[in-house]
Amino acid sequence: MQVVEQSIKASLQKYFGFSSFKGEQQEVIQNLLDGNNTFVIMPTGGGKSMCYQLPALMSKGTAIVVSPLIALMKNQVDALRSVSENDSIAHFLNSSLNKTEIARVKQDTIDEKTKLLYVAPESLTKKENLDFLSNITISFFAIDEAHCISEWGHDFRPEYRRLRPMIESIVKVPIIALTATATTKVQQDIQKNLGMVDAKVFKDSFNRKNLYYEVKPKIDVQREIIKFVKSREGKSGIIYCLSRKKVEELAQVLQVNGIKALPYHAGLDASSRAKHQDMFLMEDVDVICATIAFGMGIDKPDVRFVIHHDIPKSLESYYQETGRAGRDGGEGHCLAFYSYKDIEKLEKFLHGKPVAEQEIGNQLLQEVVAYSETSMNRRKFLLHYFGEEFDEINGEGADMCDNSRFPKEKSEGKEDVQLVLKTIKSIVGKHKVKYFVDILTGNLTSEINTYKHNNNEFFGAGKEKEGMFWNAVLRQVIVAGLVGKEIESYGTLFLRKSGEDFISNPKSFMLIKEHNYNDTDDSDIILNQKGGRASDDVLFKMLKDLRKEIAKGKGVPPFVVFQDPSLEDMTLQYPISMEELQNIVGVGQGKAKRYGQPFLDVIIQYVDENEIERPEDFVVKSIVNKSGSKVSIIRNIDKKLPLEDIAKAQGKNIDELIIEIEAIVASGTKINIDYHLNEVLDEDAQEEIFEYFMDDADTDSIEEALKEFDDDYTEEELQLMRIKFMSEVAN
Repeated sequence: MQVVEQSIKASLQKYFGFSSFKGEQQEVIQNLLDGNNTFVIMPTGGGKSMCYQLPALMSKGTAIVVSPLIALMKNQVDALRSVSENDSIAHFLNSSLNKTEIARVKQDTIDEKTKLLYVAPESLTKKENLDFLSNITISFFAIDEAHCISEWGHDFRPEYRRLRPMIESIVKVPIIALTATATTKVQQDIQKNLGMVDAKVFKDSFNRKNLYYEVKPKIDVQREIIKFVKSREGKSGIIYCLSRKKVEELAQVLQVNGIKALPYHAGLDASSRAKHQDMFLMEDVDVICATIAFGMGIDKPDVRFVIHHDIPKSLESYYQETGRAGRDGGEGHCLAFYSYKDIEKLEKFLHGKPVAEQEIGNQLLQEVVAYSETSMNRRKFLLHYFGEEFDEINGEGADMCDNSRFPKEKSEGKEDVQLVLKTIKSIVGKHKVKYFVDILTGNLTSEINTYKHNNNEFFGAGKEKEGMFWNAVLRQVIVAGLVGKEIESYGTLFLRKSGEDFISNPKSFMLIKEHNYNDTDDSDIILNQKGGRASDDVLFKMLKDLRKEIAKGKGVPPFVVFQDPSLEDMTLQYPISMEELQNIVGVGQGKAKRYGQPFLDVIIQYVDENEIERPEDFVVKSIVNKSGSKVSIIRNIDKKLPLEDIAKAQGKNIDELIIEIEAIVASGTKINIDYHLNEVLDEDAQEEIFEYFMDDADTDSIEEALKEFDDDYTEEELQLMRIKFMSEVAN
């Protein structure tokens, strides 16, 4: 590999304006410039990209960077162009380019203007690309996100497994492989598959001391997220969800609650993804709701929080995604919501896959369960998983997790630990955690019956305690190094030498009581449109009197102004601004502007005179019509499509559609359904029902209306007329 004659530090200053390197960057770069294969395991934010960008700029020819995501390539190329006078310095070659753009990229590379060329692994399978690369000067190959090579990695890509033969067919040059997450098993897989077992390995500590780790039970999760984000107004954050549908829904919920948020997932077109990513980087939005694709290599140092709405499918995924917080060394709050139901969903996704893949997937999931449910120091647990020891008393960042800040009770567990270790020693064969829990609790499974371990002396020896307790003991003895996990056999346990010593010479072992997440309900906010009892009867009466006065002045029934559930919610939340009023049940922007100010004046005065302590977190405003269906319903009604067809297109029955239309109208939107009403009710009937709601009704109750008309009209007909009435009179 030919290198331009200049010192590495001088080049760093010249190209990037930095005077010093981070960690082992300089050693990595020197090793690569010396023509050696290099393997870099460096946490997110550790500066991996510098390890191949600088040597590429210093070397003759073009460095080929294999990268898995178009968004990642774009971000890296933009960053490189920003430090150069010449846009040709870096290019990407992928499916997002047209023929003219591809021709320009290739010509710039042939003309030796391009120092870094980013390619997708799939691009290397195309003959025309292989022929092109065979005819240019290549300085080295960089394999970014190298964990994608390993089936034990968290983002396995089969095309990554074919990289070595493709690279060898082009040219023999050094290879640098880089990843932010690699257990020992994944590291071995990467080196073996790339044919670089001779590579010098550079491995930084996985401890991100500024990150705060927290796991909460998954209860009222949208409310919890909105409360969390609103308490960090103006700060940037990423919220990860497992499905595109949930990403879209959560982004909408955040938006209607006054949070600047956008969705990001593979279902969006390329221009939308690029636009949303750029808006996040440029601070036009504060929060991105995303599937796991977002964030790989995104160079935004001031992400202040990463939230997992759904627990990820591996600790590697979790570590990499949380690692996008606090890359500048500042605040980084990592909050995950855990429900075992999420694990069960992920297990279902594994069904139908090859047995080996299912075994790997299930083992990775069990590690996530162990991390989520543990009460021990989360940093210690996480670092242990990546083969790094951590002192939870004096280590950097030792108190930066919920379990350390709010410790669970401890109890002497010497005898319990000894029992677990003796049980493992007594069992011949390879078995996982659950098997030993079943042995200890005396749970006669078909597997235990097959191996005749119900005859084992320790079968049922711990039946006076629950399986959850023995799970906790096993997790803690594994992290303590008394028991090991055999990765090749998908997480089977074996007794370490230190475990043998403990059996013969037991000593104090303080066990930490585990979290109990059995009560998680995985629920999202569904606001009660019918409301409940008002919490402040005095204010409720004042608001009802005001409503009556306003209604009388406008010549409309009181419920047209605001319905009872809205008044009740005002007495619970005490809104004092127009924005807060719009977070009240059944109050949209239009209705708030039309009727809201007198109600705000009364509430403000009442709060002030009575020194009311208002709730810090206002009610979360739900999106009654999720995933954009509200807009779709309004548009289709404007087109005068039959309601039955609209309902069918929405995957609903007509009753469900009517409820949705009622909610749209109740929040202040005007809707004209005359075309439908004229087909089901004649003009006289419509006039009779309209006059009832205007002049006779004390309430908008359909039950009262049915009684009034002695069942002359159906419930559906009355609901439709109430929609017409509220739309025309209230809105």
